[in-house]
Amino acid sequence: MKIMVETSARHLHVTDADLEKLFGKGAVLSNKKDLSQPGQFATNEKVEVIGPKGSLVMSILGPTRPETQVEVALTDARKLGIAAPIRESGDLEGTPGCTLRGPAGEVVIEKGVIAAKRHIHFNVEEAAEAGVVDKQIVSVKVGKEGERSVIFGDVVVRVSPKYAAAMHIDTDESNAAALGGTVDGEILK
Repeated sequence: MKIMVETSARHLHVTDADLEKLFGKGAVLSNKKDLSQPGQFATNEKVEVIGPKGSLVMSILGPTRPETQVEVALTDARKLGIAAPIRESGDLEGTPGCTLRGPAGEVVIEKGVIAAKRHIHFNVEEAAEAGVVDKQIVSVKVGKEGERSVIFGDVVVRVSPKYAAAMHIDTDESNAAALGGTVDGEILK
């Protein structure tokens, strides 16, 4: 089965409270561009993410969430000086923190910096059609034969009525396969 493969660049998700600390009282996220997942969007708001060795400016994705979370590629983590574990989004226990700096102030998060585990989103109907279930681990082949085709293993399937079919990899993974933009991948079970 074919699946759309998207590169997810470094970004962060913030709580309502952290958004106000970073951008001021009453701040709201402004939609710059809708993303492939229903209700998710890239915002115009950016913050500086600061680690022990360096910093990076990152975009915030909306809407706000129950916990603040920073998602980086492992190359980004090295630049920041943070040992970011590979985790599913939302699995933040035992992860390192960092400092976030916005135009109105700073927030120190005690946990929440991760390298997102590669994953595929499916809604319930799409998962049934693909013959996969939530939390199943699959492999996905991407790229052109004879160039830099890659088979990504350890891809976790995530099923929810709120999702739309798309695989997400980070910029390091995309660069390893020389992918340019959104491409099709083939799910191998």
